[in-house]
Amino acid sequence: MKLLWMLVVAIVAATACNKSSDKIKVGHYASMTGSEATFGVSTDQGIRLAAEERNKAGGVKGKQVDIITGDTASKATEGGTVVTRLITQDNVVALLGEVASSITLAGGDVAQKLGVPDITPSSTNVRVTDLGDMVSRVCFTDDFQAWVVAKFVRDNLKFDKAAILYDQGQAYSKGFAEFFNKSFTAMGGEIVANEAYSGGNPDASAQLQTIKGSGAQIIFLPGYYGDAANFMKQAKSKGIEIPFIGGDGWDSEDLIKIAGAAANGNYFSNHYSHEEKRKEVQDFVAAYKAKYGKVPDGLAALGYDAARVLFDAMDRAGSLEGKALGAAIAATKDFKGVTGNITMDAKRNAQKKAVILKIENGAPHLVTDIWPEGTGPAEKAPAPEKKPADGSGSADAAPEKK
Repeated sequence: MKLLWMLVVAIVAATACNKSSDKIKVGHYASMTGSEATFGVSTDQGIRLAAEERNKAGGVKGKQVDIITGDTASKATEGGTVVTRLITQDNVVALLGEVASSITLAGGDVAQKLGVPDITPSSTNVRVTDLGDMVSRVCFTDDFQAWVVAKFVRDNLKFDKAAILYDQGQAYSKGFAEFFNKSFTAMGGEIVANEAYSGGNPDASAQLQTIKGSGAQIIFLPGYYGDAANFMKQAKSKGIEIPFIGGDGWDSEDLIKIAGAAANGNYFSNHYSHEEKRKEVQDFVAAYKAKYGKVPDGLAALGYDAARVLFDAMDRAGSLEGKALGAAIAATKDFKGVTGNITMDAKRNAQKKAVILKIENGAPHLVTDIWPEGTGPAEKAPAPEKKPADGSGSADAAPEKK
Protein backbone atom coordinates (compact mmCIF):
# COMPACT_ATOMS: atom_id res chain seq x y z
CA MET A 1 0.00 0.00 0.00
CA LYS A 2 2.89 2.34 0.76
CA LEU A 3 4.43 1.64 -2.65
CA LEU A 4 1.06 2.19 -4.34
CA TRP A 5 0.63 5.52 -2.56
CA MET A 6 4.11 6.60 -3.63
CA LEU A 7 3.30 5.76 -7.25
CA VAL A 8 0.02 7.72 -7.08
CA VAL A 9 1.87 10.75 -5.69
CA ALA A 10 4.50 10.43 -8.40
CA ILE A 11 1.87 10.28 -11.15
CA VAL A 12 0.05 13.34 -9.79
CA ALA A 13 3.35 15.22 -9.67
CA ALA A 14 4.21 14.08 -13.19
CA THR A 15 0.86 15.23 -14.53
CA ALA A 16 1.25 18.63 -12.90
CA CYS A 17 4.75 18.94 -14.31
CA ASN A 18 3.58 18.09 -17.82
CA LYS A 19 0.75 20.61 -17.67
CA SER A 20 3.20 23.38 -16.84
CA SER A 21 5.92 22.25 -19.25
CA ASP A 22 6.46 23.79 -22.68
CA LYS A 23 7.15 20.31 -24.03
CA ILE A 24 5.17 17.09 -24.35
CA LYS A 25 7.32 14.25 -23.08
CA VAL A 26 7.02 10.84 -24.76
CA GLY A 27 8.95 7.82 -23.50
CA HIS A 28 10.52 5.16 -25.72
CA TYR A 29 11.68 1.97 -24.00
CA ALA A 30 13.91 -0.02 -26.30
CA SER A 31 16.72 -2.56 -26.67
CA MET A 32 19.42 0.01 -27.37
CA THR A 33 22.12 -2.42 -26.24
CA GLY A 34 22.29 -6.20 -25.91
CA SER A 35 21.48 -9.05 -28.27
CA GLU A 36 18.67 -7.22 -30.11
CA ALA A 37 20.30 -3.79 -30.23
CA THR A 38 19.79 -3.28 -33.97
CA PHE A 39 16.04 -3.51 -33.34
CA GLY A 40 16.07 -0.77 -30.70
CA VAL A 41 18.38 1.58 -32.56
CA SER A 42 16.39 1.39 -35.80
CA THR A 43 13.10 1.92 -33.98
CA ASP A 44 14.48 4.89 -32.04
CA GLN A 45 15.73 6.50 -35.25
CA GLY A 46 12.29 6.14 -36.86
CA ILE A 47 10.59 7.64 -33.81
CA ARG A 48 12.99 10.58 -33.65
CA LEU A 49 12.55 11.31 -37.35
CA ALA A 50 8.77 11.44 -36.85
CA ALA A 51 9.14 13.75 -33.84
CA GLU A 52 11.54 16.03 -35.69
CA GLU A 53 9.09 16.37 -38.58
CA ARG A 54 6.18 17.06 -36.25
CA ASN A 55 8.13 19.66 -34.27
CA LYS A 56 9.11 21.48 -37.47
CA ALA A 57 5.39 21.57 -38.34
CA GLY A 58 4.52 23.22 -35.02
CA GLY A 59 4.45 20.29 -32.60
CA VAL A 60 1.37 18.90 -30.86
CA LYS A 61 -1.24 21.20 -29.32
CA GLY A 62 1.21 24.09 -29.70
CA LYS A 63 4.03 22.32 -27.83
CA GLN A 64 7.21 20.61 -28.97
CA VAL A 65 7.52 16.83 -28.53
CA ASP A 66 10.46 15.59 -26.46
CA ILE A 67 11.43 11.91 -26.96
CA ILE A 68 13.09 10.32 -23.91
CA THR A 69 14.60 6.88 -24.58
CA GLY A 70 15.22 4.28 -21.87
CA ASP A 71 17.44 1.27 -22.58
CA THR A 72 16.09 -2.17 -21.64
CA ALA A 73 19.38 -3.82 -22.71
CA SER A 74 17.34 -6.52 -24.53
CA LYS A 75 16.21 -7.95 -21.15
CA ALA A 76 12.61 -8.72 -20.21
CA THR A 77 13.46 -8.05 -16.57
CA GLU A 78 14.23 -4.42 -17.44
CA GLY A 79 10.92 -3.63 -19.14
CA GLY A 80 8.94 -2.77 -16.03
CA THR A 81 11.84 -0.93 -14.41
CA VAL A 82 12.48 1.32 -17.41
CA VAL A 83 8.78 2.10 -17.91
CA THR A 84 8.34 2.95 -14.22
CA ARG A 85 11.27 5.35 -14.43
CA LEU A 86 9.98 7.00 -17.61
CA ILE A 87 6.56 7.58 -16.04
CA THR A 88 7.46 8.52 -12.46
CA GLN A 89 10.79 10.33 -12.97
CA ASP A 90 10.77 11.57 -16.55
CA ASN A 91 7.06 12.47 -16.45
CA VAL A 92 6.10 11.11 -19.88
CA VAL A 93 2.45 11.26 -20.95
CA ALA A 94 2.71 8.31 -23.34
CA LEU A 95 5.03 5.45 -24.24
CA LEU A 96 6.35 3.82 -27.40
CA GLY A 97 7.85 0.35 -27.08
CA GLU A 98 9.04 -2.30 -27.02
CA VAL A 99 10.15 -4.44 -29.95
CA ALA A 100 10.53 -7.70 -28.00
CA SER A 101 7.14 -8.99 -26.89
CA SER A 102 8.35 -10.26 -23.53
CA ILE A 103 9.71 -6.81 -22.70
CA THR A 104 6.45 -5.19 -23.81
CA LEU A 105 4.49 -7.64 -21.67
CA ALA A 106 6.51 -6.47 -18.66
CA GLY A 107 6.61 -2.76 -19.51
CA GLY A 108 3.07 -2.60 -20.84
CA ASP A 109 1.78 -4.14 -17.63
CA VAL A 110 3.23 -1.22 -15.67
CA ALA A 111 1.86 1.30 -18.19
CA GLN A 112 -1.59 -0.27 -17.86
CA LYS A 113 -1.54 -0.15 -14.07
CA LEU A 114 -0.35 3.47 -14.03
CA GLY A 115 -2.83 4.55 -16.72
CA VAL A 116 -0.32 5.72 -19.35
CA PRO A 117 -0.93 4.77 -23.01
CA ASP A 118 1.69 2.54 -24.62
CA ILE A 119 1.92 1.86 -28.38
CA THR A 120 4.28 -0.95 -29.31
CA PRO A 121 5.76 -0.55 -32.79
CA SER A 122 6.52 -4.22 -33.39
CA SER A 123 5.66 -6.66 -30.59
CA THR A 124 3.65 -9.28 -32.45
CA ASN A 125 2.90 -11.84 -29.72
CA VAL A 126 -0.88 -12.21 -29.52
CA ARG A 127 -1.00 -11.66 -25.73
CA VAL A 128 0.43 -8.13 -25.74
CA THR A 129 -2.81 -6.17 -26.09
CA ASP A 130 -4.55 -8.48 -23.62
CA LEU A 131 -2.84 -6.34 -20.96
CA GLY A 132 -5.62 -3.77 -21.21
CA ASP A 133 -6.98 -0.63 -22.83
CA MET A 134 -3.76 1.37 -22.42
CA VAL A 135 -1.77 -0.96 -24.68
CA SER A 136 -2.01 -1.00 -28.49
CA ARG A 137 0.21 -1.80 -31.48
CA VAL A 138 0.80 -0.69 -35.07
CA CYS A 139 2.14 -4.09 -36.21
CA PHE A 140 0.30 -7.28 -37.15
CA THR A 141 0.22 -10.33 -34.83
CA ASP A 142 2.00 -13.67 -35.09
CA ASP A 143 -1.07 -15.76 -35.89
CA PHE A 144 -1.56 -13.63 -39.01
CA GLN A 145 2.15 -13.60 -39.83
CA ALA A 146 2.34 -17.41 -39.60
CA TRP A 147 -0.67 -17.72 -41.91
CA VAL A 148 1.03 -15.35 -44.38
CA VAL A 149 4.21 -17.47 -44.44
CA ALA A 150 2.28 -20.73 -44.77
CA LYS A 151 0.15 -19.31 -47.58
CA PHE A 152 3.21 -18.10 -49.48
CA VAL A 153 4.92 -21.49 -49.16
CA ARG A 154 1.84 -23.35 -50.39
CA ASP A 155 0.43 -20.97 -53.01
CA ASN A 156 3.51 -19.23 -54.37
CA LEU A 157 6.32 -21.72 -53.90
CA LYS A 158 4.02 -24.75 -54.33
CA PHE A 159 5.79 -26.69 -51.55
CA ASP A 160 3.89 -29.21 -49.45
CA LYS A 161 6.68 -30.50 -47.15
CA ALA A 162 8.28 -28.18 -44.60
CA ALA A 163 10.65 -28.54 -41.67
CA ILE A 164 10.50 -26.28 -38.60
CA LEU A 165 13.61 -25.17 -36.69
CA TYR A 166 12.62 -23.05 -33.69
CA ASP A 167 14.14 -21.60 -30.51
CA GLN A 168 12.68 -23.51 -27.57
CA GLY A 169 13.55 -20.67 -25.17
CA GLN A 170 11.72 -17.87 -27.00
CA ALA A 171 8.00 -17.31 -26.66
CA TYR A 172 8.05 -15.52 -30.01
CA SER A 173 9.72 -18.42 -31.80
CA LYS A 174 7.67 -21.14 -30.12
CA GLY A 175 4.36 -19.42 -30.70
CA PHE A 176 5.19 -18.48 -34.28
CA ALA A 177 6.23 -22.08 -34.99
CA GLU A 178 3.00 -23.48 -33.56
CA PHE A 179 0.86 -21.09 -35.58
CA PHE A 180 2.79 -21.95 -38.75
CA ASN A 181 2.37 -25.67 -38.09
CA LYS A 182 -1.37 -25.24 -37.70
CA SER A 183 -1.79 -23.02 -40.78
CA PHE A 184 0.48 -25.06 -43.04
CA THR A 185 -1.17 -28.38 -42.23
CA ALA A 186 -4.63 -26.82 -42.62
CA MET A 187 -3.58 -25.85 -46.14
CA GLY A 188 -2.68 -29.45 -46.98
CA GLY A 189 1.03 -29.25 -46.17
CA GLU A 190 3.04 -31.68 -44.07
CA ILE A 191 5.57 -30.90 -41.34
CA VAL A 192 8.26 -33.55 -41.94
CA ALA A 193 10.64 -32.41 -39.16
CA ASN A 194 10.12 -30.27 -36.08
CA GLU A 195 13.46 -29.46 -34.45
CA ALA A 196 14.27 -27.21 -31.48
CA TYR A 197 17.45 -25.32 -30.65
CA SER A 198 18.61 -23.04 -27.85
CA GLY A 199 18.99 -19.38 -28.77
CA GLY A 200 22.56 -18.10 -28.78
CA ASN A 201 23.99 -21.58 -29.43
CA PRO A 202 25.64 -21.33 -32.85
CA ASP A 203 25.61 -25.08 -33.47
CA ALA A 204 22.52 -26.79 -34.90
CA SER A 205 24.39 -29.56 -36.72
CA ALA A 206 22.28 -32.42 -35.37
CA GLN A 207 18.99 -30.67 -36.12
CA LEU A 208 20.08 -29.76 -39.65
CA GLN A 209 21.21 -33.31 -40.31
CA THR A 210 17.75 -34.57 -39.33
CA ILE A 211 16.12 -32.01 -41.60
CA LYS A 212 18.41 -32.94 -44.48
CA GLY A 213 17.07 -36.49 -44.46
CA SER A 214 13.43 -35.54 -43.90
CA GLY A 215 12.41 -34.73 -47.46
CA ALA A 216 11.64 -31.11 -46.56
CA GLN A 217 11.42 -28.62 -49.43
CA ILE A 218 11.84 -25.58 -47.17
CA ILE A 219 12.92 -24.84 -43.59
CA PHE A 220 10.77 -22.51 -41.49
CA LEU A 221 13.03 -20.69 -39.00
CA PRO A 222 11.05 -18.30 -36.76
CA GLY A 223 14.05 -16.99 -34.81
CA TYR A 224 16.23 -13.90 -34.59
CA TYR A 225 18.73 -12.72 -37.14
CA GLY A 226 21.89 -13.92 -35.34
CA ASP A 227 20.81 -17.54 -35.05
CA ALA A 228 19.22 -17.52 -38.51
CA ALA A 229 22.43 -16.29 -40.12
CA ASN A 230 24.55 -18.93 -38.40
CA PHE A 231 22.19 -21.75 -39.40
CA MET A 232 22.15 -20.59 -43.02
CA LYS A 233 25.93 -20.94 -43.14
CA GLN A 234 25.83 -24.33 -41.42
CA ALA A 235 23.20 -25.61 -43.84
CA LYS A 236 25.35 -24.66 -46.82
CA SER A 237 28.35 -26.44 -45.32
CA LYS A 238 26.25 -29.61 -44.99
CA GLY A 239 25.10 -29.45 -48.60
CA ILE A 240 21.53 -28.44 -47.73
CA GLU A 241 20.33 -26.44 -50.71
CA ILE A 242 16.64 -25.96 -49.84
CA PRO A 243 15.65 -22.40 -48.82
CA PHE A 244 14.90 -21.07 -45.37
CA ILE A 245 11.90 -18.87 -44.64
CA GLY A 246 11.43 -16.78 -41.52
CA GLY A 247 9.61 -13.80 -40.09
CA ASP A 248 10.26 -10.24 -39.01
CA GLY A 249 12.81 -11.41 -36.45
CA TRP A 250 15.23 -11.62 -39.38
CA ASP A 251 14.89 -7.92 -40.18
CA SER A 252 18.42 -6.69 -39.47
CA GLU A 253 21.31 -5.72 -41.70
CA ASP A 254 23.43 -7.97 -39.46
CA LEU A 255 21.70 -11.08 -40.84
CA ILE A 256 23.32 -10.59 -44.24
CA LYS A 257 26.60 -9.39 -42.72
CA ILE A 258 26.87 -12.62 -40.71
CA ALA A 259 25.46 -15.08 -43.24
CA GLY A 260 27.16 -13.65 -46.31
CA ALA A 261 26.32 -15.45 -49.53
CA ALA A 262 24.43 -18.13 -47.57
CA ALA A 263 21.61 -15.61 -47.04
CA ASN A 264 20.81 -15.46 -50.75
CA GLY A 265 17.73 -17.34 -51.91
CA ASN A 266 15.97 -17.24 -48.54
CA TYR A 267 12.63 -15.56 -47.72
CA PHE A 268 11.05 -13.77 -44.78
CA SER A 269 7.81 -11.98 -43.94
CA ASN A 270 7.95 -8.34 -42.90
CA HIS A 271 5.93 -5.19 -42.32
CA TYR A 272 7.06 -3.16 -45.32
CA SER A 273 9.58 -2.98 -48.15
CA HIS A 274 11.52 0.13 -49.11
CA GLU A 275 10.82 -0.89 -52.72
CA GLU A 276 7.07 -0.24 -52.42
CA LYS A 277 5.97 2.59 -54.71
CA ARG A 278 3.45 4.17 -52.33
CA LYS A 279 4.12 7.85 -51.63
CA GLU A 280 4.19 7.22 -47.87
CA VAL A 281 7.02 4.72 -48.33
CA GLN A 282 9.11 6.73 -50.76
CA ASP A 283 8.82 9.98 -48.77
CA PHE A 284 9.88 8.16 -45.60
CA VAL A 285 12.80 6.37 -47.26
CA ALA A 286 14.08 9.66 -48.70
CA ALA A 287 13.82 11.48 -45.36
CA TYR A 288 15.42 8.62 -43.42
CA LYS A 289 18.31 8.30 -45.87
CA ALA A 290 18.89 12.05 -45.71
CA LYS A 291 19.08 11.96 -41.91
CA TYR A 292 20.79 8.63 -41.20
CA GLY A 293 22.57 7.83 -44.46
CA LYS A 294 21.05 4.39 -45.06
CA VAL A 295 17.91 2.60 -46.20
CA PRO A 296 15.44 2.13 -43.31
CA ASP A 297 14.49 -1.37 -42.22
CA GLY A 298 11.05 -2.48 -41.04
CA LEU A 299 11.79 -1.58 -37.41
CA ALA A 300 12.54 2.02 -38.36
CA ALA A 301 9.33 2.19 -40.39
CA LEU A 302 7.28 0.79 -37.51
CA GLY A 303 8.84 3.23 -35.03
CA TYR A 304 8.01 6.08 -37.40
CA ASP A 305 4.42 4.87 -37.78
CA ALA A 306 3.93 4.31 -34.05
CA ALA A 307 5.05 7.86 -33.26
CA ARG A 308 2.88 9.38 -35.97
CA VAL A 309 -0.18 7.39 -34.85
CA LEU A 310 0.43 8.71 -31.33
CA PHE A 311 0.73 12.32 -32.52
CA ASP A 312 -2.45 11.94 -34.59
CA ALA A 313 -4.28 10.59 -31.52
CA MET A 314 -2.97 13.51 -29.44
CA ASP A 315 -4.45 15.89 -32.01
CA ARG A 316 -7.85 14.20 -31.74
CA ALA A 317 -7.88 13.64 -27.98
CA GLY A 318 -9.71 16.10 -25.77
CA SER A 319 -6.73 16.04 -23.42
CA LEU A 320 -3.46 14.17 -22.89
CA GLU A 321 -4.81 12.42 -19.81
CA GLY A 322 -4.38 8.65 -19.95
CA LYS A 323 -7.95 7.54 -20.60
CA ALA A 324 -8.70 10.25 -23.15
CA LEU A 325 -5.48 9.66 -25.07
CA GLY A 326 -5.84 5.88 -24.90
CA ALA A 327 -9.35 6.12 -26.31
CA ALA A 328 -8.14 8.32 -29.18
CA ILE A 329 -5.42 5.79 -30.05
CA ALA A 330 -7.95 2.96 -30.00
CA ALA A 331 -10.18 4.94 -32.39
CA THR A 332 -7.44 5.19 -35.07
CA LYS A 333 -8.91 4.34 -38.46
CA ASP A 334 -7.39 4.22 -41.94
CA PHE A 335 -4.23 6.03 -40.88
CA LYS A 336 -1.93 6.17 -43.91
CA GLY A 337 1.28 4.76 -42.52
CA VAL A 338 4.53 3.70 -44.11
CA THR A 339 3.78 0.08 -43.21
CA GLY A 340 0.24 0.28 -44.60
CA ASN A 341 -3.13 1.77 -43.75
CA ILE A 342 -3.56 1.31 -40.00
CA THR A 343 -6.95 0.66 -38.42
CA MET A 344 -7.19 -0.49 -34.80
CA ASP A 345 -9.55 -3.41 -34.20
CA ALA A 346 -11.53 -4.00 -31.01
CA LYS A 347 -8.37 -5.20 -29.23
CA ARG A 348 -6.22 -2.31 -30.50
CA ASN A 349 -4.34 -4.49 -32.97
CA ALA A 350 -3.51 -2.99 -36.35
CA GLN A 351 -5.25 -4.62 -39.29
CA LYS A 352 -3.04 -4.37 -42.40
CA LYS A 353 -1.07 -6.35 -44.94
CA ALA A 354 2.28 -8.15 -44.72
CA VAL A 355 5.01 -8.42 -47.33
CA ILE A 356 7.25 -11.31 -48.36
CA LEU A 357 10.88 -10.48 -49.12
CA LYS A 358 13.56 -12.57 -50.84
CA ILE A 359 17.26 -12.06 -50.19
CA GLU A 360 19.11 -11.79 -53.47
CA ASN A 361 22.57 -10.36 -54.17
CA GLY A 362 22.98 -9.53 -50.50
CA ALA A 363 19.78 -7.51 -50.05
CA PRO A 364 16.07 -8.18 -49.35
CA HIS A 365 13.71 -7.51 -52.27
CA LEU A 366 9.92 -7.34 -52.41
CA VAL A 367 8.20 -10.47 -53.76
CA THR A 368 4.51 -9.96 -52.91
CA ASP A 369 1.91 -8.50 -50.53
CA ILE A 370 -0.50 -10.69 -48.57
CA TRP A 371 -3.56 -9.09 -46.98
CA PRO A 372 -5.85 -9.90 -44.03
CA GLU A 373 -9.47 -10.72 -44.66
CA GLY A 374 -11.54 -7.94 -46.17
CA THR A 375 -8.69 -5.46 -46.71
CA GLY A 376 -7.02 -6.64 -49.90
CA PRO A 377 -7.55 -8.43 -53.19
CA ALA A 378 -8.91 -11.94 -52.63
CA GLU A 379 -6.76 -12.82 -49.61
CA LYS A 380 -8.48 -14.33 -46.58
CA ALA A 381 -6.91 -14.81 -43.17
CA PRO A 382 -8.30 -16.81 -40.22
CA ALA A 383 -9.71 -15.06 -37.17
CA PRO A 384 -6.99 -14.10 -34.64
CA GLU A 385 -6.36 -16.63 -31.86
CA LYS A 386 -5.85 -15.85 -28.22
CA LYS A 387 -2.49 -17.63 -27.77
CA PRO A 388 -0.64 -20.84 -28.62
CA ALA A 389 -1.96 -23.96 -26.88
CA ASP A 390 1.31 -24.39 -24.94
CA GLY A 391 0.85 -21.00 -23.30
CA SER A 392 3.97 -19.52 -24.85
CA GLY A 393 4.36 -15.76 -24.71
CA SER A 394 4.69 -15.22 -20.95
CA ALA A 395 6.41 -12.13 -19.65
CA ASP A 396 9.24 -14.10 -18.03
CA ALA A 397 10.28 -15.73 -21.29
CA ALA A 398 13.43 -14.71 -23.13
CA PRO A 399 13.05 -11.47 -25.11
CA GLU A 400 11.44 -11.97 -28.44
CA LYS A 401 10.43 -9.80 -31.24
CA LYS A 402 6.77 -9.79 -31.69
